[in-house]
Amino acid sequence: MQNVSLQMMKSMKRRDDLEIEAIILHSSWRFIGIKTFFFLVRLLWRIPLSVKRFKPDVILFSSMVTSGVLPAMIRKPTVPCVTINHGQDVTLPNPIYQWYVPKIFKNLSGVISVSSATRQASIDRGMPPDKGRALFNGFDASSDRIQPEKPAARRMLEKEFGINLAESKILLTVGRHVKRKGHEWFIREAFGRIQSDVVYIIVGDGPELDNIILAKEQCGRGEKIVLTGRLPIEMLQVCYAAADIFIMPNIPVEGDMEGFGIVLLEANKSGVPAVASDLEGIKDVIKQGVNGYRLPHGNAEAFAEKIDEILAGELKRLSKTSREYVMNTFTWDAVVENYVSFLRSVNE
Repeated sequence: MQNVSLQMMKSMKRRDDLEIEAIILHSSWRFIGIKTFFFLVRLLWRIPLSVKRFKPDVILFSSMVTSGVLPAMIRKPTVPCVTINHGQDVTLPNPIYQWYVPKIFKNLSGVISVSSATRQASIDRGMPPDKGRALFNGFDASSDRIQPEKPAARRMLEKEFGINLAESKILLTVGRHVKRKGHEWFIREAFGRIQSDVVYIIVGDGPELDNIILAKEQCGRGEKIVLTGRLPIEMLQVCYAAADIFIMPNIPVEGDMEGFGIVLLEANKSGVPAVASDLEGIKDVIKQGVNGYRLPHGNAEAFAEKIDEILAGELKRLSKTSREYVMNTFTWDAVVENYVSFLRSVNE
């Protein structure tokens, strides 16, 4: 959420019709918890002071977490308040937090949900339907400049991870290792059914790592699976540049939803079509047959068959249409126009 919010603000600042005063938390993941706590405490007095000093037309919070200060404020802002919510900041399965969520909605004039699924989750938790709108995330198109060409990217991966790609096609997954991402399920149930010569690269870390390692060891094709851990942005861009198909095999997990799937846009931008579960926020990102395919979650045969089908004949076409679609639909400059329109409607 941090990177997405910063990219959005950067795009807004490029506009001549907006003036922005930002209150930003800069923190590494290591200290995010404690720094967020003190940041929220400071907001209790910084927001009233900023309203008095800058006289804004609207206050935009980057998540339900930051807008969570509103019910606790003795002096409420005198201007409309809008929040962006992303999925898990709505559905977090904590009884106290879920008790608090409707109180946040009550203090807001508008809610921007990053997907239709996130908007529905908000309605289910007390948001009046006419208060919120689904407006999708965007991505930073400028990162293209640090991507190598595919042949060079493949060589860089071979050197970095000590693998021999030869003629293998690359399947790529990027994301935190949590259960809803479906890494373990895909390795155990779908990967062995793929007939094409593929290598599966999984980027990220998280609490499910041990289960993923065990699945790799037991699947019978473990030598074709590469677990990279977390990567610096430069090497992550190499992975996107080298990949042929992006895999997002999510499974439903109560209280933990996929709000949008920004990594799908990063892959598509690099000309990498996606094969993903037809779940939650993913539904709003993938247009069938244009930038990939959505498949029934948990259907291993469907995943394997679609991957083989794409590699056998559709890859070149999908690579072209994937990039064209997201560059026309999801760049921040295009998305921010919708955000600004909504903010103006709230202020009327």
